[in-house]
Amino acid sequence: MNENDIIPHLFRTEYSKMVSVLTRSFGLEYMETAEDIVSETFLAALDSWAYKGKPSNPTAWLYTVAKNKLKNHLARNQTFNKIVSEQLTDNSLLNEIRIDFSDKNISDSQLQMLFALCHPSISAEAQICLALRILCGLGLNEIADAFLSNKETIHKRLQRAKEKLYSEKIQMEMPADDKINERLNTVIQTIYLLFSEGYYSESNNSIIRKELCVEALNLAYLLLDTPQTNNHASNALMSLMCFQASRLEARQSENGNIILYDDQDRALWDTEFIEKGFYYLQQASKWEITSTLYVEASIGYWHTVDRNNPDKWTSILKLYDVLLLANSSPIVALNRIWAFSKVHGNLPAIEEAKKLDLNTNHFYLVLLAELYKNTDDMDKAKEYFIKAQHFCKTGTEKSMLQKQIDKINRKPNA
Repeated sequence: MNENDIIPHLFRTEYSKMVSVLTRSFGLEYMETAEDIVSETFLAALDSWAYKGKPSNPTAWLYTVAKNKLKNHLARNQTFNKIVSEQLTDNSLLNEIRIDFSDKNISDSQLQMLFALCHPSISAEAQICLALRILCGLGLNEIADAFLSNKETIHKRLQRAKEKLYSEKIQMEMPADDKINERLNTVIQTIYLLFSEGYYSESNNSIIRKELCVEALNLAYLLLDTPQTNNHASNALMSLMCFQASRLEARQSENGNIILYDDQDRALWDTEFIEKGFYYLQQASKWEITSTLYVEASIGYWHTVDRNNPDKWTSILKLYDVLLLANSSPIVALNRIWAFSKVHGNLPAIEEAKKLDLNTNHFYLVLLAELYKNTDDMDKAKEYFIKAQHFCKTGTEKSMLQKQIDKINRKPNA
C-alpha cells in the first residue's frame, strides 16, 4: 500500500472500532467526546508520521495515542462525570483506567454500537446518518452528498439523533432475548441501506463507493459471528450483499461510468464472493421461513448463473413476481420489467412498463430508453434519455445520460 494511503485506509478500518470502544467504556452520552478523541488521534498521526515515519505497528500506535488522549481529557475535564471526577482527584488512578482494544471487545463494542444507533426511537433516515458518521467515519460533507443535502442540515440531523439517544437513556448493550428479533430487523435494514448507498450512491462525486459496501459487509459479519443474531435474516442479508458485491469491479468503467449488467465483463466478477453468497443462501434456507431478503438473494444468485441457462430469466421473473407482492416499491417494479423483457421481449415490456406511469422517476425513464434502444427506435430512446436527464439528481448521472444521447446523435439514422 502506498505510504500516502495508509492513514486514509486506517481511518476507514479503525475509526468505527475506536469510537465504539471508547464510547462503550463511558456511555453513549460521551460519544461526541470519543469522536473528537479519535479524530485528534488521526490528526496526530498525520503530523507525526510525516516527520518520524510510519511506526512498525500503525494500529497499535493509534490505540495507544487514543488511550493517552482520553486520559489527558479526563484529567483536565472535571465535568466529565461526577463519579469519575471524584476518582480522578487522585492522579495515580489515571493509570488504572483501562481501555480494552482486544479483538473481542472491539467486536462486542461495534455490535452494541450498531444496535444503539438503530434504536427504534430514531428515524430510519437518522439511523443511516449516524451509521455513516459513527460506523464509517464519513465527514459531514460526504453524508450531505449522500443525502443530496447540505452540511448544516446533516449536522442538525445528527445532533437531534444523538440528543434522542441521550434523552431516551439508550444503553450500549445487546437487547433482551425477547426483543432481539424486532431490533435485529432495524439493524439489518440499516446495514443494507449502507450497502446500497455504496452500491449506487446518490453522491455528486461517485456513483459507486466500495468502502461503504465493505463496511456493510463487515457489520454483517459481526451479526453472523454472534449466536443471538445469526439467523435466517442475517444470513439472507449476507448472501444478497455477497452476490451484489461480486459484480462491483465490473459495474464501473475506468472513467467512472456505470456499466449495465448485460455489458459487464464476467471475467471481472469475483467468484469468491459468488461462492460465499451461495453458502449464506444455503445457511438462510435452514430456517423454515422466508423473507424478502431471501427472495432478493435468490434473485442475486440467478444473476450469477450463465446467460445461456434457459431457466435463468424465467426464474428471475417468477422471483420478482413474488417479491412484488411483498414489496411494491418502484425499484422492484422496474427491475421486474427488465426481467420481463428478457422473457417476453422488449415491445411487450414497454407496454408493461407504461402501466407503472412513473414519469418523474429517472430510473423508469432510463429503463424505457434502454428498452426502446433495444428495439432500434432511437428517436424514442433519445426522447426518454433526455427526459431522464431532466429528473436525475446528480451531475454524474446527467453526464452519463448525455453520453448516451451523444452516442445516438452520432448514429447515421439518428
